[in-house]
Amino acid sequence: MTYPVVAISIVTYNSEHVFEVLDNLKKELGSFNEYRICIFDNDSNDDYKEKLNTYKDFADITFYPENKGFGFGHNYNLLKCNAKYFLILNPDIIVTRENFLNMLDVMEKDDTISLLVPKILNSDGTVQHLMRHRLTVFDYALRFIPFRFIKKLFDKRLASYECRNIPNDRLVDIRMGSGCFMLIRGNDYQEIDGFDERFFMYFEDNDLCLKLERNNKRTVYTPFSEVVHFYERGSHKNWKLFKIFITSMIKFFNKWGWQFF
Repeated sequence: MTYPVVAISIVTYNSEHVFEVLDNLKKELGSFNEYRICIFDNDSNDDYKEKLNTYKDFADITFYPENKGFGFGHNYNLLKCNAKYFLILNPDIIVTRENFLNMLDVMEKDDTISLLVPKILNSDGTVQHLMRHRLTVFDYALRFIPFRFIKKLFDKRLASYECRNIPNDRLVDIRMGSGCFMLIRGNDYQEIDGFDERFFMYFEDNDLCLKLERNNKRTVYTPFSEVVHFYERGSHKNWKLFKIFITSMIKFFNKWGWQFF
């Protein structure tokens, strides 16, 4: 099968796993010629940038002089790009050639799908439940509460929030997918002006999906392709990232309406 051109966009900031990710892409996509990799670096430290620059024969790399955030970097890479498909790829994702091409096949066979997300796994093979059917303040509070007995009381609600019971035998329309791996039609991304750059980090992927939904575009989950995500859950461990998370959450609900429960 002949595939269209895919632009693979990666945004980095001292990202621990990016070199493993790039080496994996070299290995998996080496004989697949219809792609270009665009890396946007958000002013990482000098040693990191020096090492990243050794991949310049494999990727187009932009070293930006300041950290402008996740959405800004992807928009820089993609808003003027003319590829048919864009792959928004976190710098901590491992994907195989087979899974990548399977997703391209799905998009090529069904032009009503705007955005496609795969099954996302931890490195031990367990599933990360990153899709969302709804976003409320209460659900976010439940995720951050450290007391297991409270989480157990609301287990059914959390299961619904995290889409834990989503079917695994067919493609499923969803409301919001994770920005760690998104295969999206380039025209649809550009039609909604990509990511909202007011979100420095967090919630920009949910916002993107809701903008597509507002334009009557489909976001779809495929259980037939999977990727490995070295998920750090930084906002649960780092006070600075938690503050960024809360700031983005406030911006999100101010934009889309506050849902408390």
